[in-house]
Amino acid sequence: MNVLGIVCSSRKGGNTEILVREALNEAAKKDAETDLILFADLNISPCTGCGGCVNTGRCVIEDDMTKVYEKLLSADGIVFGTPVYFWTVTAQAKLLMDRTYSLYHGKKLGGKVCGCIAVAGRRGTVNVLSTFNMFFLGQNMIPVSNGISAYGSGIGDVKKDENGIHSARDLGLRIAETVYKQKKLS
Repeated sequence: MNVLGIVCSSRKGGNTEILVREALNEAAKKDAETDLILFADLNISPCTGCGGCVNTGRCVIEDDMTKVYEKLLSADGIVFGTPVYFWTVTAQAKLLMDRTYSLYHGKKLGGKVCGCIAVAGRRGTVNVLSTFNMFFLGQNMIPVSNGISAYGSGIGDVKKDENGIHSARDLGLRIAETVYKQKKLS
Protein backbone atom coordinates (compact mmCIF):
# COMPACT_ATOMS: atom_id res chain seq x y z
CA MET A 1 0.00 0.00 0.00
CA ASN A 2 1.36 3.39 -1.03
CA VAL A 3 0.06 6.70 0.35
CA LEU A 4 1.24 9.90 -1.31
CA GLY A 5 1.16 13.35 0.27
CA ILE A 6 1.10 16.44 -1.95
CA VAL A 7 1.79 19.87 -0.44
CA CYS A 8 0.40 22.53 -2.77
CA SER A 9 2.30 25.41 -1.19
CA SER A 10 5.23 27.54 -2.26
CA ARG A 11 6.51 27.45 1.32
CA LYS A 12 8.67 24.60 2.62
CA GLY A 13 8.24 23.54 6.23
CA GLY A 14 5.02 25.49 6.63
CA ASN A 15 1.75 24.63 8.30
CA THR A 16 0.39 22.65 5.37
CA GLU A 17 3.51 20.50 5.15
CA ILE A 18 3.40 19.90 8.91
CA LEU A 19 -0.14 18.53 8.70
CA VAL A 20 0.39 16.46 5.55
CA ARG A 21 3.40 14.87 7.26
CA GLU A 22 1.21 14.11 10.30
CA ALA A 23 -1.27 12.34 8.03
CA LEU A 24 1.50 10.36 6.30
CA ASN A 25 3.07 9.38 9.62
CA GLU A 26 -0.25 7.95 10.75
CA ALA A 27 -0.68 6.05 7.48
CA ALA A 28 2.81 4.61 7.96
CA LYS A 29 1.70 3.17 11.30
CA LYS A 30 -0.72 1.03 9.27
CA ASP A 31 2.18 -0.30 7.17
CA ALA A 32 1.71 2.15 4.32
CA GLU A 33 4.74 3.17 2.33
CA THR A 34 4.60 6.95 2.13
CA ASP A 35 5.98 9.56 -0.19
CA LEU A 36 5.80 13.35 -0.16
CA ILE A 37 5.71 15.84 -3.02
CA LEU A 38 6.46 19.48 -2.25
CA PHE A 39 5.28 21.83 -4.97
CA ALA A 40 7.89 24.29 -3.69
CA ASP A 41 10.51 21.98 -5.24
CA LEU A 42 8.85 21.71 -8.64
CA ASN A 43 8.75 23.69 -11.86
CA ILE A 44 5.34 23.06 -13.42
CA SER A 45 3.72 25.05 -16.20
CA PRO A 46 0.00 25.67 -16.43
CA CYS A 47 -2.28 23.71 -18.74
CA THR A 48 -2.47 25.44 -22.12
CA GLY A 49 -5.83 23.91 -23.05
CA CYS A 50 -4.32 22.54 -26.24
CA GLY A 51 -6.34 19.31 -26.06
CA GLY A 52 -3.33 17.20 -26.99
CA CYS A 53 -4.05 14.83 -24.11
CA VAL A 54 -7.62 14.10 -25.18
CA ASN A 55 -6.60 11.42 -27.68
CA THR A 56 -3.33 10.26 -26.12
CA GLY A 57 -4.11 10.46 -22.39
CA ARG A 58 -0.70 12.09 -22.00
CA CYS A 59 0.10 15.75 -21.43
CA VAL A 60 2.26 17.30 -24.14
CA ILE A 61 4.05 19.60 -21.67
CA GLU A 62 7.40 18.22 -20.53
CA ASP A 63 8.19 19.50 -17.04
CA ASP A 64 8.25 18.31 -13.42
CA MET A 65 4.61 17.26 -13.64
CA THR A 66 5.85 14.11 -15.39
CA LYS A 67 7.25 12.93 -12.02
CA VAL A 68 4.00 13.86 -10.29
CA TYR A 69 1.97 11.81 -12.78
CA GLU A 70 4.08 8.74 -12.02
CA LYS A 71 3.59 9.12 -8.28
CA LEU A 72 -0.15 9.83 -8.61
CA LEU A 73 -0.66 6.74 -10.74
CA SER A 74 1.32 4.45 -8.44
CA ALA A 75 -0.34 5.70 -5.24
CA ASP A 76 -3.22 3.84 -3.65
CA GLY A 77 -4.11 6.77 -1.41
CA ILE A 78 -3.40 10.49 -1.69
CA VAL A 79 -3.41 13.29 0.90
CA PHE A 80 -3.69 16.71 -0.72
CA GLY A 81 -2.78 19.75 1.35
CA THR A 82 -3.08 23.44 0.57
CA PRO A 83 -3.00 26.70 2.43
CA VAL A 84 -5.89 29.07 1.80
CA TYR A 85 -5.00 32.02 -0.44
CA PHE A 86 -7.69 34.65 -0.89
CA TRP A 87 -10.41 32.28 0.34
CA THR A 88 -9.62 29.45 -2.07
CA VAL A 89 -6.93 26.99 -3.19
CA THR A 90 -3.42 28.11 -4.00
CA ALA A 91 -2.28 28.54 -7.59
CA GLN A 92 -0.22 25.38 -7.10
CA ALA A 93 -3.30 23.36 -6.12
CA LYS A 94 -5.26 24.62 -9.10
CA LEU A 95 -2.27 23.93 -11.33
CA LEU A 96 -2.20 20.35 -10.09
CA MET A 97 -5.91 19.91 -10.75
CA ASP A 98 -5.73 21.42 -14.23
CA ARG A 99 -2.72 19.37 -15.26
CA THR A 100 -4.47 16.12 -14.25
CA TYR A 101 -6.89 16.69 -17.10
CA SER A 102 -4.74 14.27 -19.09
CA LEU A 103 -5.52 11.62 -16.44
CA TYR A 104 -9.24 12.40 -16.61
CA HIS A 105 -9.48 10.56 -19.91
CA GLY A 106 -9.68 6.90 -18.99
CA LYS A 107 -10.37 7.85 -15.35
CA LYS A 108 -6.79 7.00 -14.39
CA LEU A 109 -7.24 8.42 -10.88
CA GLY A 110 -10.54 6.60 -10.43
CA GLY A 111 -10.69 4.52 -7.26
CA LYS A 112 -7.78 6.29 -5.59
CA VAL A 113 -8.58 6.90 -1.92
CA CYS A 114 -8.03 10.53 -1.01
CA GLY A 115 -8.55 13.43 1.33
CA CYS A 116 -7.73 17.11 1.65
CA ILE A 117 -6.22 19.29 4.35
CA ALA A 118 -6.90 23.03 4.13
CA VAL A 119 -4.94 25.44 6.34
CA ALA A 120 -6.20 28.96 6.90
CA GLY A 121 -5.31 31.95 9.02
CA ARG A 122 -9.01 32.51 9.70
CA ARG A 123 -11.39 31.57 6.90
CA GLY A 124 -11.66 30.15 3.40
CA THR A 125 -11.38 26.44 4.14
CA VAL A 126 -14.96 25.80 2.99
CA ASN A 127 -14.13 26.99 -0.54
CA VAL A 128 -10.92 24.95 -0.60
CA LEU A 129 -12.60 21.76 0.55
CA SER A 130 -15.49 22.28 -1.88
CA THR A 131 -13.05 22.78 -4.76
CA PHE A 132 -11.09 19.65 -3.87
CA ASN A 133 -14.22 17.56 -3.39
CA MET A 134 -15.45 18.58 -6.85
CA PHE A 135 -12.02 17.59 -8.21
CA PHE A 136 -12.25 14.22 -6.44
CA LEU A 137 -15.71 13.56 -7.84
CA GLY A 138 -14.67 14.60 -11.35
CA GLN A 139 -11.73 12.21 -11.24
CA ASN A 140 -13.85 9.36 -9.74
CA MET A 141 -11.66 9.30 -6.65
CA ILE A 142 -12.86 8.11 -3.24
CA PRO A 143 -12.68 10.81 -0.55
CA VAL A 144 -12.73 9.41 3.01
CA SER A 145 -14.02 12.67 4.49
CA ASN A 146 -15.32 16.08 3.51
CA GLY A 147 -11.84 17.39 4.30
CA ILE A 148 -9.85 18.75 7.20
CA SER A 149 -9.75 22.40 8.23
CA ALA A 150 -6.86 23.64 10.34
CA TYR A 151 -5.77 27.08 11.45
CA GLY A 152 -2.48 28.90 11.82
CA SER A 153 -0.98 32.03 10.30
CA GLY A 154 2.70 31.96 11.17
CA ILE A 155 4.99 29.05 10.37
CA GLY A 156 4.36 26.32 12.93
CA ASP A 157 1.23 27.92 14.38
CA VAL A 158 -0.83 24.94 13.26
CA LYS A 159 0.92 22.88 15.95
CA LYS A 160 -1.25 24.78 18.46
CA ASP A 161 -4.42 23.63 16.67
CA GLU A 162 -5.00 20.36 18.51
CA ASN A 163 -8.13 19.60 16.51
CA GLY A 164 -6.27 20.19 13.24
CA ILE A 165 -3.41 17.88 14.26
CA HIS A 166 -5.83 15.18 15.42
CA SER A 167 -7.92 15.51 12.25
CA ALA A 168 -4.86 15.27 9.98
CA ARG A 169 -3.72 12.12 11.76
CA ASP A 170 -7.22 10.68 11.52
CA LEU A 171 -7.29 11.43 7.79
CA GLY A 172 -4.03 9.52 7.25
CA LEU A 173 -5.37 6.61 9.27
CA ARG A 174 -8.69 6.52 7.40
CA ILE A 175 -6.98 6.63 4.01
CA ALA A 176 -4.68 3.74 4.96
CA GLU A 177 -7.54 1.68 6.41
CA THR A 178 -9.73 2.25 3.36
CA VAL A 179 -6.93 1.29 0.97
CA TYR A 180 -6.28 -1.83 3.05
CA LYS A 181 -9.97 -2.82 2.87
CA GLN A 182 -10.02 -2.19 -0.89
CA LYS A 183 -7.01 -4.43 -1.42
CA LYS A 184 -8.47 -7.13 0.81
CA LEU A 185 -11.70 -7.18 -1.21
CA SER A 186 -9.98 -7.32 -4.61
